[in-house]
Amino acid sequence: MPIDWRMTGATLIYEGHDVPTSQDNPSPKTVDQPERSENGNLTENGKFHKAAQEYKAGKRPPERVRVYEKIKQGIWSYNGVFHLDSWKEKSHARYVFKFKLIAVEGEDDFSIPIPRQSQSRRIIPTWVKLDVWKRDGGKCVQCGATEDLHFDHIIPYSKGGSSNTPENIQLLCGKHNIQKHDKIE
Repeated sequence: MPIDWRMTGATLIYEGHDVPTSQDNPSPKTVDQPERSENGNLTENGKFHKAAQEYKAGKRPPERVRVYEKIKQGIWSYNGVFHLDSWKEKSHARYVFKFKLIAVEGEDDFSIPIPRQSQSRRIIPTWVKLDVWKRDGGKCVQCGATEDLHFDHIIPYSKGGSSNTPENIQLLCGKHNIQKHDKIE
């Protein structure tokens, strides 16, 4: 389900889901966001909030969430794995859930246990991805492929390259991205 969110560095913050519009709730933005459904089951808000609160209480490891970003119609970008945090806050005359997702490095394989100390990860901002997509014509700059495309750092982040400028990002197909990775010393 698409979510409205804002990115700050390597963190995403978004608001929970409102109650659906219905005859009983014609204005969802005036009603508290639900933690439980009418039959008492946890809503998606409730499930995420419970997982985050149990982690903060030391009862479980952090919830890992895979995040995909819609760049534009038909173009999705995988942003990696994030750890979940949550809280409730007053917004105008109602209570809403706020969820924070923190980008982490090296946790894409969910079959491997979560490390004791997670490493934060860089994020390429949406505006940079849009500029690069337009500049590179939605194709690999090496071979012109239009499938399995990756946003690649020309100068690797680990070597001082920036994620925040289109001049250091290019589109590569998976094959050329792996070949480049194998040549970096």
